[in-house]
Amino acid sequence: MLIECENIKKYYGERLVLDIKNLKIYSENRVGLVGINGEGKTTLINILLGKDNQYEGRVKRYGNFSIIDQLDKEDYGSINSETAKVFGANTTWNNYLSGGEKTRFKLAKCFCENSDMIIADEPTSNLDIAGIEFLEKKFKEYQGAFIIVSHDREFLDKLCNKIFDLDKGKIKEYKGNYSEYKFEKNQELKRAAFEYEKYDKEKKRIKESIESIKKSEVSIKKTPSRMGNSEGRLHRKMGGQKAKANLNRSIKNMEVRLAHMEIKEKPSDIKKIKLDIPDKNKLYSNVVIFGHNINKSFRNKIIFKNAEFTIYNNSKNALIGPNGCGKSTLIKMIIQGDTSIKKVHGLKIGYYSQQLDIVKGNLSILENVMMDSVYDETYIRIVLGRLLFKDRDVHKKVELLSGGERVKVCFAKLILSDINLLILDEPTNYLDVDSLEVVEEVLKDYCGTILFVSHDRRFISSLGNNIIYIEDNKILTSKGTYEEYLQKKSNCLTDREEEIKEQLFVLENRLSEIIGKLSAPSKRDDVKNLDIEYYKIIKQIKDLKMKLKENLNSR
Repeated sequence: MLIECENIKKYYGERLVLDIKNLKIYSENRVGLVGINGEGKTTLINILLGKDNQYEGRVKRYGNFSIIDQLDKEDYGSINSETAKVFGANTTWNNYLSGGEKTRFKLAKCFCENSDMIIADEPTSNLDIAGIEFLEKKFKEYQGAFIIVSHDREFLDKLCNKIFDLDKGKIKEYKGNYSEYKFEKNQELKRAAFEYEKYDKEKKRIKESIESIKKSEVSIKKTPSRMGNSEGRLHRKMGGQKAKANLNRSIKNMEVRLAHMEIKEKPSDIKKIKLDIPDKNKLYSNVVIFGHNINKSFRNKIIFKNAEFTIYNNSKNALIGPNGCGKSTLIKMIIQGDTSIKKVHGLKIGYYSQQLDIVKGNLSILENVMMDSVYDETYIRIVLGRLLFKDRDVHKKVELLSGGERVKVCFAKLILSDINLLILDEPTNYLDVDSLEVVEEVLKDYCGTILFVSHDRRFISSLGNNIIYIEDNKILTSKGTYEEYLQKKSNCLTDREEEIKEQLFVLENRLSEIIGKLSAPSKRDDVKNLDIEYYKIIKQIKDLKMKLKENLNSR
């Protein structure tokens, strides 16, 4: 056992944030901690680490822990050059490092500490897909336990054997990875919906029975036709008392049953709607953006060289590539207008950036969305409901919202405004897993064209039907899903590997021949030239083996 918690209660003012009766973490546990933004995931981590001591209850820690915290700005010191090389990080920490460089440094520092347990808060932040896959590999090799807070579902699927679901301050444990947890939770929701329907029917039946009995009381007071006047007077005065008492007793029993029924909460009902584009905004051209002979460089660094790409109408395009390859540059060129990029007449672009600057803090959610919307308020409220803003929530001021909630408001504002092309730059940042899946479903139902940059593989796989990737200063396209792109890439890498192996075979044979001649040269052998060729082939073999290793690592 590494951590043991008992009767943890954490308050912010009078609000109970955490209420955890029992929580144990063992050395073999690989835990994914999930829950909506604001539920207390970071608060729980701080309690587990001993950073927060203002709580009720008891926490026992055994062994030593390492932490990866994206918000922590402390000086991380230095790491040895070998570790830095493995993680592609600087050897010393400084605050001028980029987001990706800081993440890599923190990861390197964490993994070289040989701790019993790692607690990681959004460890994939600022990493490209290759970086995330490398981190997966390091976590798989790690011998200790870990708790990971992440919105990357693919990451949680590949690493976790247990999920902690934090909901309304309480923790529920699920065995298995994220997909297994999600399946089990969906089954629970279905059961809850069935139980509520059963409860609601029984409640209505009892109420109807009570009303029916009350109505039958009237008939008791009526005098039966067989009775004479004197009997009738006596009946009206004394008759039916027993029957009436029985009815009252039945009503009381039913009311008691009603009062003692276990109350079932009604599961939230999210309306699905098709987010269609108004006719006046629809584009009828097959191609909406075409780039040809694109060239771009910064100082001595070439970004694009004779590159080209095409974006088709109503397609959902994932723009992928390693950090620094030019994804953001390409988006800026499209938005700002570049002579090498042609846009169809009538194209109206809505751009989502990570600055979240398209919404006004002093206005409510509804006011922000309605400001530029081409839809009526009823339709807007339905869309906001799908994004989990319901009833009075739509009147909240944006300045009071969390980062994840602001992201969802930005989405609503864009998809309901006067546009027909949606450009999204890292749209999954700031979102918890539940919100991410809600946004994902809304975007899948959006009928316009989408171009998005993301390093979230599950999001790319779920949303994208066309993959645009940047490689060697070129913009290349793979029609179809992300899985199809990976398969094509794998096939290309396999072909390239065979080609490299053939080249190695030829060079190694020639090297053996040269070594034989140098060890026992004949009069016809030019030893000097053979020596030059020997070192040349040694270098070629070394370069090819390096390429072969890179190919194997990228598969």
